Amino acid sequence: MKAQQFLDAMMSTANAFDLETQMNLISKEVGVFGIPDFEAMGYQDWCNLCEPEFSSKRLKRVSYQGMNIISETPDKIMFKPIETVAGTDGTTNTSGVEFIVQQEDDGQWRVSQERLLPENELENDKRCGAL
Repeated sequence: MKAQQFLDAMMSTANAFDLETQMNLISKEVGVFGIPDFEAMGYQDWCNLCEPEFSSKRLKRVSYQGMNIISETPDKIMFKPIETVAGTDGTTNTSGVEFIVQQEDDGQWRVSQERLLPENELENDKRCGAL
């Protein structure tokens, strides 16, 4: 699986409000870092955040642009895109994100780590042409 294919799957499941398929893209051992007010999040935290957004259809659109592949092996990819989440209430949140996606024992590719980039790192990546 390539990074863009993975992001396409993340977008399509979120935009279709398909929680079950979205959560199949997330490792049970996932670590999420850089979220304000959370030291770290895991699989259940991710599910708990997505479930009300999906069930109430508060998301208008999730999209990704830019791609900086940092490292790639046959079973693991580390990359940074820019994520934009638009809500039905008119809010839009754009963040740089670093993903580590890996193929698990069952053959499925899943996010094993996600990190929201601090603003200075995102700006540096943009300046350097990495995003």
